[in-house]
Amino acid sequence: MGKPGKSPPKPKRDEHVVVHDLVKRYGDRIVLNHISLKIMRGQTAVIIGGSGAGKTTLMRILIGLEKPTSGAVFIDGEDISPLGGLAMNRVRKKLGMVFQYSALLDSLSVMDNVAFPLVEHTKMKKLAIRDKVLTMLESLGLQRADATKSPAELSGGMRKRVALARALMLEPEILIYDEPTSGLDPQTSRMVDDLIDETRERYGVTSVVISHDMASTFRIAHHAFLLIQGEVAAAGTPEQLADCERNRVSHEFIIASGVAYDRLSRPPPANEEHELETSKPR
Repeated sequence: MGKPGKSPPKPKRDEHVVVHDLVKRYGDRIVLNHISLKIMRGQTAVIIGGSGAGKTTLMRILIGLEKPTSGAVFIDGEDISPLGGLAMNRVRKKLGMVFQYSALLDSLSVMDNVAFPLVEHTKMKKLAIRDKVLTMLESLGLQRADATKSPAELSGGMRKRVALARALMLEPEILIYDEPTSGLDPQTSRMVDDLIDETRERYGVTSVVISHDMASTFRIAHHAFLLIQGEVAAAGTPEQLADCERNRVSHEFIIASGVAYDRLSRPPPANEEHELETSKPR
């Protein structure tokens, strides 16, 4: 875990996820270079960047699949970096994961896919599980008849809804989305963005979205973090990242993505303002 140093400050109550001076190395290769970020409770944060920026590695550290070389990761005020398997399993109950391309099991029905977390991690009876699954599917715009279908019979948008239903089964506090709009047409991408925002409002979750989709970022993010070559190149509201006078690097990234950001809808203003931050040379 690296050499011990000065303890990081304890996160405030409204800071749901805090990454402090995080470094991840694979041998001599530095993948994440002194990353620091704060994600506020009940808001949507988008971690944006191109291929090789370090987004996937950061996500794997957030859900405890990898350990950082040094630094700290706080989930709900607890540093998960030193936790072992059993303790990390306890923390993971606070996290729901919506995987890229949904990651549904094609050999199981929609009902069994969504029920899987309850079967594996609770002692609920079959009838109670069935009722909870059907209620969740209906709340996300699916029909009861869809529960008997296989994932192969669903459209891309329906598969995303089923994956989200599965992620919500254990009532997590934080939902992490891995490239939720990847491979989708523009209309379905917009539907997925709306679904992320509606889910946050309805269930009161904190949303962490790993993405390369700048259009989606402008639609759903209260706060965004631009990763370039393993460093936070800029952080702030999407409008702040688009301001060429405040940060040319993020402005150029947005322009290169082809997004007409002045035409995109935005979520309601965050409760707390965040100033734009840029990474400093070390």
